[in-house]
Amino acid sequence: MSRDAAKYPGVNLTSAHGPDHEAAENLIFGFWVFLMSDALLFGLAFASYVTSLNATAGGPGPHQLFDIKSTLIETLLLLTSSVTFGFASITLKYKHGTPRLIAWLAATLMFGVAFLAFELHDFSAMFAKGGVPGRSGYLSAFFGLVPLHGLHVIGGCVWLLCLMGQIARYGVDTATKVGIMRLALFWHFLDIVWVAIFSVVYLAGLT
Repeated sequence: MSRDAAKYPGVNLTSAHGPDHEAAENLIFGFWVFLMSDALLFGLAFASYVTSLNATAGGPGPHQLFDIKSTLIETLLLLTSSVTFGFASITLKYKHGTPRLIAWLAATLMFGVAFLAFELHDFSAMFAKGGVPGRSGYLSAFFGLVPLHGLHVIGGCVWLLCLMGQIARYGVDTATKVGIMRLALFWHFLDIVWVAIFSVVYLAGLT
């Protein structure tokens, strides 16, 4: 791979995109800096959760509250959405056409919304069992971590909608290309964070 083919982590546009390839370099690097700061935020939320594992104050814990089947479905939905976004990135890079690009972005949005629907259902079921944030330190830490990820997914879905509207209005110009590339990094980052949540919160909590 040539030096020009990989200037920064993630999908590079390559010189076939002309000046858009150069314009993306600094903007993508800056977005990596943002992701590092966001990783610190999640790191603090994970630390708070781990230190509160035994602070149930006699209230319900993981075995009473978690539905591992539903959480597994959420995991599969989010992993699939990361795959569809990967195809969207490849479609953008190799100029496979705007309709195909929008189709992959729409598929990603569909899986993201389905993930949120299952997660909200899980939270509702927890509330019905008395698993509310104010019940214990453990539940406060849980709701400080897992919904934080959900809020990020909501933000990603809104961003997806905005990008699709931008493509419909202005076409696949420099701004939309850079937006898709940055959102791809953000979306894959959320996927990694969710795998950590699924492992640390749900799987470890039920063992």
